Amino acid sequence: MSTDSLPLSALQHWLFCPRQCALIHVERLWEENRLTAEGRILHERADGGIPESRDGIRVLRSVHVASARLGVHGMADVVEMRGRVPFPVEYKRGRPKAHRADEVQLCAQALCLEEMTGQSVPEGALFYGARRRRQVVAFDSALRALTHRVSEEARAAMASGTLPPPVYDAGRCESCSLNALCRPLAQRSAADWVARRLDRAAVPE
Repeated sequence: MSTDSLPLSALQHWLFCPRQCALIHVERLWEENRLTAEGRILHERADGGIPESRDGIRVLRSVHVASARLGVHGMADVVEMRGRVPFPVEYKRGRPKAHRADEVQLCAQALCLEEMTGQSVPEGALFYGARRRRQVVAFDSALRALTHRVSEEARAAMASGTLPPPVYDAGRCESCSLNALCRPLAQRSAADWVARRLDRAAVPE
């Protein structure tokens, strides 16, 4: 595995919020809140247990995956072997999102499995805890291209070691466990104050 290989979760974090991604994977900061705790418990339940077979499908749990081409590594919650074809299943708390961060993380798992097994992986599924049912995701060309682009962007940002500026979005920021460490509103206010001072200084008297 390459030393610049990214955790699979970094792709989800980057598409959700580049600053959050850098805080976690560059600054090594983490705080847990109710939402992250619920997600962690859901993953522990999905990852636990031993391999099993049901209805002709071999169910593998906590599967280590990696891709040299994509430059990522990590663990797939569940991989169902349908014959020789892997079918990854990623567990998430809550509900489907407006953005595609969860789909990108799942697609990255599929690309890893394709590289590892030599089998085409056409689709997988996201299981959302709030709905208690699966959402099938097709790994079409658009999603694969987005996954590659996000991987390249995140890797370049992590290599630079820079922290992206905060971009406040109530829907994301107020539920983020790193809100107190990031302080997007406070930093935005400070940046606005500096900008106003510079604008005033530039105006000739």
